[in-house]
Amino acid sequence: MFLELAREKVAAGVPLDEALRQVGEGAVFTTHTPVAAGHDVFAEEMIAEYFSDYWPQLGVDRERFMDFARVPGHAGWNMTALSLKIAGRRNAVSRRHGQVSREMWKSLWPSLPENEIPITHVTNGVHLPTWVNQELGSVYDRYLGVDWRVRQDDKSVWDKVSAIPDEVLWLQHNKNKSVLLQLARARARARWMKEKHGPAQVLAGGALLDHSALVIGFARRFASYKRATLILSDLPRLQKLLFDPWRPVQLVFAGKAHPADDGGKALIQQVYQLAKNPEFGGRIAFIEDYDMHVGRYLVQGVDMWLNNPLAPLEACGTSGEKAGANGVPNFSVLDGWWEEGYNGGNGWPIGQAGGRGAGPEADAADADDIYRTLEQKIVPLYYDRDEHGIPRGWVKVMRESIRSVAMEYGADRMVKDYCNMLYAPAREAVGSH
Repeated sequence: MFLELAREKVAAGVPLDEALRQVGEGAVFTTHTPVAAGHDVFAEEMIAEYFSDYWPQLGVDRERFMDFARVPGHAGWNMTALSLKIAGRRNAVSRRHGQVSREMWKSLWPSLPENEIPITHVTNGVHLPTWVNQELGSVYDRYLGVDWRVRQDDKSVWDKVSAIPDEVLWLQHNKNKSVLLQLARARARARWMKEKHGPAQVLAGGALLDHSALVIGFARRFASYKRATLILSDLPRLQKLLFDPWRPVQLVFAGKAHPADDGGKALIQQVYQLAKNPEFGGRIAFIEDYDMHVGRYLVQGVDMWLNNPLAPLEACGTSGEKAGANGVPNFSVLDGWWEEGYNGGNGWPIGQAGGRGAGPEADAADADDIYRTLEQKIVPLYYDRDEHGIPRGWVKVMRESIRSVAMEYGADRMVKDYCNMLYAPAREAVGSH
């Protein structure tokens, strides 16, 4: 589109360099991932085949046209590089992703130091009315004010979360949890009746999940870098957590892999085989046909949200924002939004800031961190109940999760940031000529 806008200006008599400058002034480009598969790169021979009659309309030859989308040291016509070069304003989707993007694309600005590469960030946010449980929203109405939906980025609104009694917040969460487990059982029953699934497949869908046990949720696209099976890497240690007679743990997985991602599909198979394995007694579940409907129940109903991508490949990770706004604490690698969102009281970190790098040793260290934090901090806190059966310490984390996540990581704040930092300046620049 950027090139076509420039071509139209050239056709109207504007010199190409000036046309590109004018297009760039009004152009905003958002880069969404550091993963190579998320950046389309085409062979120059293919581009030449389809655009050989196009570059003359810009007044350039083949070499100059190819330069528009080249990355120094790399072959191919890179669509992201093309957009970054032309757009006058560029952003990543979290603070950490901004740092990664500046390092990743610094060769496009060889004369600038890395910290001056012109890529800023606007951290993604989620649409709270869509993702916050309706009944929990009514609790917010009562204690935060009925106008919280139109004051989502107002700190004074979310500071009132402290007024929600522990009993009220815990009761509502348990209602949400019950609804999630009912959904899992209903879907398992429907598959049994409609598709004649065997007993193992029915139980793998979550039919044996126990409401009284801690439920850890992991639901997202099954891409290899998201390391869905990291928590399964030491099965004997995991089984001790799952079958602790006084403090049992359960895992609920959901998600899909890209049709062309064989690695992601293999991860799903690994999870599913363990979910069917009687040695795990139904304490590992995989909810099939993951979609927005299932995702909504999961972020509202699990007790804790697990996210353990290979840093720094998580651009943002909005599922954790959805969970956090529902009072579901995050347990995540310090990458994407969690690198800036974790405040010491709203959840737990995995590993260290910046990650440990890639490879078996790094995976093993992160897995050990997961198990150790579960064993020493998370599970004991969840099961530390008072005489009324309420885990006061856990509810404190839930409340802080709501207060910190809902305000900072809602779509209202995100849209305002885009308008103030990118769209309005671009519009003003276009209007100046």
